[in-house]
Amino acid sequence: MELTVLPLGRGVSVSSDIADLIGLIDQSGMPYQATAFGTLVEGTLDQLMDIVNRCHMLIRAKAPRAIFLIRLDDYADRTDLLATSVEHVAQHLGHSVRQ
Repeated sequence: MELTVLPLGRGVSVSSDIADLIGLIDQSGMPYQATAFGTLVEGTLDQLMDIVNRCHMLIRAKAPRAIFLIRLDDYADRTDLLATSVEHVAQHLGHSVRQ
């Protein structure tokens, strides 16, 4: 899942709010990768929806409005996509990919 949360009504900087969300995801023990525009999280659908729900409750307790962008890649029983997807692209390129 790719999760992007945009807290609204709390000023221009959102890094403190995002740090709180990343901390919540980190505490879950689920594999994740933070990027400049969202966070990738790997798990079952139930685990992912639980993370979304907890992130929603956390940010709505702080911000009067929030936009949540959620993209899911449902790939059967695969749970190693964070580790392998970029590697597969690098193999096709013949060199590593900047991350």
